Amino acid sequence: MSKKSQSHQWFHSLFKVTFHRSPIQQKPLLRFLFTSFTFLVLAAPIITNFPESKLLAETAISQDLEAASFFQQGVTRYNRKDLQGAEYAFRQALERDSNLGAARNYLGNIFMEQNRLDVALQEYTEAIRINPNFSEAYYNLGLVLHRQGEKNAAITAYRQSLVIDSTRVAALYNLGLALYQQGQLEEAIAAYQKAISLDSSNANAYFNLAIALQQQGQIEPAIATYRQALQLDPKNAVAYNNMANLLAIHGQASEAISVYRQAIRQNPKNASTYYNLGVTLYNQGEINKASGVLKRAHNEYREQGNIEQAEKIEQLMQQIAQKAGQQKPQANQTATTSNLVQRLKRQTPNQPETSANPDNVPVSVEFQPTSTNSGQ
Repeated sequence: MSKKSQSHQWFHSLFKVTFHRSPIQQKPLLRFLFTSFTFLVLAAPIITNFPESKLLAETAISQDLEAASFFQQGVTRYNRKDLQGAEYAFRQALERDSNLGAARNYLGNIFMEQNRLDVALQEYTEAIRINPNFSEAYYNLGLVLHRQGEKNAAITAYRQSLVIDSTRVAALYNLGLALYQQGQLEEAIAAYQKAISLDSSNANAYFNLAIALQQQGQIEPAIATYRQALQLDPKNAVAYNNMANLLAIHGQASEAISVYRQAIRQNPKNASTYYNLGVTLYNQGEINKASGVLKRAHNEYREQGNIEQAEKIEQLMQQIAQKAGQQKPQANQTATTSNLVQRLKRQTPNQPETSANPDNVPVSVEFQPTSTNSGQ
């Protein structure tokens, strides 16, 4: 049996559960106006945030002075980003004291940063074997499993970390992300809300919470949460676009138009935002402005190579031009607007543009694997 298989087998027996993919709960969805307004385009979690560690021991890590000395050398080199030197020092410490769970945790962090996930999993598993109450090792194990696509196993590891330390904000954040990805929206919302209660400065937690609320059809709470996310991160173009969509659906077209324009100022290349703005302007009777904005959406889609969507917008622009030229009475224009909306609903959903944060994708900013000296 390979070391990877042994580690997975030990992890499964540790929690005494069988991991399986939970079916995503089917919930009735709102019939939205905007063909670009789609949900659950998921991205794999990535680690993008590497704060420095502050991890020099205040108490003796080992009764073996030589082991303790090598351990401290490893911590110093790790904090200096000398991963090769840190690995050597931690291995020397473990040769002298094999029960240094903190050294195992550090080795897992090193391998995680090198994207050697199978080896990192083995080290975190060994750290937990040495100290079953090692909250950080459970959290770090959750990161590895999350990145390996083992969402249910990651959820279990994050939860175990929180059983030991309920204030670990990063574990709550990533638990919310994993639960969302498994379709467990209510539990994801609860996890994000608790993370925010412990750290109200986390813009990404507000953003992901808003998306989960949006997915549940909780329009007003989602709008309010997008506002909070944007107060913390006023450059989040996706949050502006998503909030504008909800405002338009909720009948707040004037504010939606303003918010779409804020989204465009942050990202002038987002075709779906131009498209949604154009539809909203048309529904407000601003036909000339709508035509100009839809033309920009058409051009952006062509530049992206999305010829199918560009051609559909071109057809809509022609229909709008024809209707505008006919100068119908107001009653007939209302009917025309309704017909246009029905055509929009029948269109193929727009593909989100290729970017770090496509529309309605939770920001998957995991945090750096953590280390303290509590795992000895």
